[in-house]
Amino acid sequence: MQHNDLLARTQAVVWHPCTQMKDQTRIAPLAVARGAGVWLYDTDGNKFLDAISSWWVNLFGHANPEIGAAVRDQLDRIEHVMLAGCTHEPVVALSEQLVQLSGLAHVFYASDGASATEIALKMSFHYWRNVGKPNKINFVSLKNGYHGETLGALSVTDVAIFKDVYAPLVRDSAQVMSPDWRLAEPGETSESYALRAALSLENHLKKWHDEVAAVIVEPLVQCAAGMAMHHPAYLARVRVLCDQYQVHLIADEIAVGFGRTGTMFAYEQARILPDLVCLSKGITAGYLPLSAVLASEDIYQAFYADDTARGFLHSHSYTGNPLACRAALASLTIFARDQILDKNQHKGAYLEAAAQVLRNHPRVTHFRRTGMILAFDVVDAPVNFAQQFYQAALAQNLLLRPIGHTVYFMPPYVIDEREIDTLVAGALAALSQI
Repeated sequence: MQHNDLLARTQAVVWHPCTQMKDQTRIAPLAVARGAGVWLYDTDGNKFLDAISSWWVNLFGHANPEIGAAVRDQLDRIEHVMLAGCTHEPVVALSEQLVQLSGLAHVFYASDGASATEIALKMSFHYWRNVGKPNKINFVSLKNGYHGETLGALSVTDVAIFKDVYAPLVRDSAQVMSPDWRLAEPGETSESYALRAALSLENHLKKWHDEVAAVIVEPLVQCAAGMAMHHPAYLARVRVLCDQYQVHLIADEIAVGFGRTGTMFAYEQARILPDLVCLSKGITAGYLPLSAVLASEDIYQAFYADDTARGFLHSHSYTGNPLACRAALASLTIFARDQILDKNQHKGAYLEAAAQVLRNHPRVTHFRRTGMILAFDVVDAPVNFAQQFYQAALAQNLLLRPIGHTVYFMPPYVIDEREIDTLVAGALAALSQI
């Protein structure tokens, strides 16, 4: 009764994200009552393995006692104070750690990934204005890239279902060839294809660099493009081109940061340092909304002046929220103390080995893994494959949401080998039903 009542109340008043609400008259949402580790429990007591970390945010499991304790401790100190004109220990401590981990210099906070994209775009534009190059007002992104769904973020997003209807509201930007290695010619390596893709950017910058403020890239994995993976050589070449043509490099690490690709930040694998880095999702291990933009010293100094109008006058009510910062600090403590990145090297390898049964399936192509992200494409997938697979996976007690014809695993880092085996077996069974 409780289960059915919750679903009826949801249908009556809640407008769910990224959802055609009429579909929920046929396919009820999962009514979640609680979570523990990699598992979600519905209101009937059934459990489901959260194989996608609840939209890529959860790192150390649901109801993690250590992170929960940190947030509860902060509740008795200060829940929130505006960061304009005030400061507090959690935001300073988190900023210090992010600067140390990233190699950048200053941290600006917001509440979600799209807002981080907006901030980075505005910072880049305003920087060039402040240094006397006001014509540098345009942006370049990758084909099939995704950077959020607010209007500024949509301007550098190239996913038609999110963007097309809002085209009259969105500023134009340029999209260049994606380094997604699935698009390589037969016999072409992922590295050589990545360098060929970089030529597309080079040709654009040769012609338009005087008008380009920044290039924004999702390092190593374009997640919403179907976990499109590319060689680190692409990022290295983009860094060279941005330096050559005086253009900022914005690394959108919103989905791939905090160990998802095997290193703390994906750009590390190319041995580069971006000018701006966008972070969110895993920053609080899935506990509270928080995002951050990390900026170089050069960018920061361009705003540091006596003139207020030269400053970066952008604000969010919950900027640097102490509760969210404490959750992030607790997450970073777990990373360092428990050597998570090293452990994930072994865990990712086990995941790939266990999934060989999927790799060998006759309907599977482009099997791939970067760090703790594993994906494959399904040949001859029906138009409604994602919906069908989602339902088939639920029947196997798995929460999986394919992107088009791409099935992917991005589980919390606390998943163990037995749970990995359960995930693979369930995904194989779900695929066999479609």
